[in-house]
Order: sequence, then C-alpha cells, then structure tokens
Amino acid sequence: MLTQTDEIIPPSDGGAAHRENGVRTCGSMSGLTAIGEPSTDLVIWKRALPPQLRDWLNQIPVSALPDLRVLIKPGELRPALEPLLSKCGMRAGDMRDLLIADIAKLVQVFSRITTSAHVDVRLERVEDDACWKFHRDSVDARLLTTYRGPATEWVQPEHGERAIHEQESFSGPLEHLGVHDVALFTGTEAGTGMGIVHRSPPIVGTGFTRLLLCLNEPTAASPDPWVAGLDHYSHAGVRRGW
Repeated sequence: MLTQTDEIIPPSDGGAAHRENGVRTCGSMSGLTAIGEPSTDLVIWKRALPPQLRDWLNQIPVSALPDLRVLIKPGELRPALEPLLSKCGMRAGDMRDLLIADIAKLVQVFSRITTSAHVDVRLERVEDDACWKFHRDSVDARLLTTYRGPATEWVQPEHGERAIHEQESFSGPLEHLGVHDVALFTGTEAGTGMGIVHRSPPIVGTGFTRLLLCLNEPTAASPDPWVAGLDHYSHAGVRRGW
C-alpha cells in the first residue's frame, strides 16, 4: 500500500512536488512521497547525476553492462549487487561505488514509500525495442530511472486511451523523462486511477544501448530473496524495457 508520512522521508528544500493532471514534479528525493496523495499517478524527480558518473557509464562496453535481477532487503543492496556487477564485467572502483550508492538510495526510498520489506531490483541492459507499446503497468507502484541511453516515454493522462488504441500511429503529445530523472508510477492495481500510459523508447537502429533501473514490490514472478553466501543471479526475464 502506498503511504505518505513525513516520518519516513523528512521534507527538504526543493522537495515539494507540483501537480498537474495527476502528474507531479519535484526537486529532491523527498518529493517522491507525493505518489501517496489522491489522484497522483506519476511523480518525477528532476535530477542530474555527477558528470563523471554519467561519462563513466556512457563509456562502459555494452558487453559489460549488467542485466540482472535480485530480490533484496534495502540494507542488503551493496553485498548483493557487488558480486553480480563483477560477474557482468563492470569493474570495481569509485564510479561503480557511486552507482551502487545511488541505486541503494532509490531502493530505500521505494521500500519506505511502498512499505515493502523486500524490493525486486532489475538493472537491465536494453538493446532492442522491448516494451515499445504504450501500456499501463499491472502493479501498485513502480520506480524507473535510466542511467544510460534514451529514457522512458509517457503521455499525459488525457491522451492515454488514444495512445493505447493508436500505438505506432499515435501522433499526440509525447513526454520524455530526462536521463537520470526518477519516475515513480502508480499502476492499475493502485486503486488511485488508471495509471500512467508509457513505453520504452524504440532504439533499434539508433546505436543506443540503455541501462535501466526498475524497482517493484515482490510478486510471484520475483526471484527468491537474496541470502548472503549463495550464488544469486537472475536475468530480467521476458518483459523488459520501459
């Protein structure tokens, strides 16, 4: 269940979220709690990662970009993720530590907002047009951010039904998350509305490869919870992208 309490994430400067048509934007992580307010289906935290981290991510060979999935408690993120990133070929160092720290903060905030003890973490290398169709997620809530390549596309609520119906022929207004923006969506299971219509940007033929973080509450499709000392590795599965 989505909640909004100041005790979970204290307000900070720039944290207030500004709403328009069920969509809010905010200037800090604390503003993501606005997803718990009535009739709010999307909160976008407008942010930029440090330039050195951005440049490092863009220079990593595609073959070394991770494509993994793990079900963890927030405090277990680093010990769970480090060996998986090494197995993918992403070398240890200051930049990798910055990436892990960023993911850890997002896992923590998602866990607190959704009151989930475990978080289903997908860090996906996307090289195709996976999930290119306009759709709504069949979830309560989902957090997305793109670390590399084009970011998620979405449409304002008043155009959602037309986008789903027209798909490739949709010529209405199309919104784009900024690279590194954090988006917290409600889905069709949230009970607050229909959920935001969005899609993974088509990239075939563009030369781009995306690195996408997707956080979900646990479901029957989630891998077994991570346990220290076991060899955990799970690919993201068939439905990928966003």
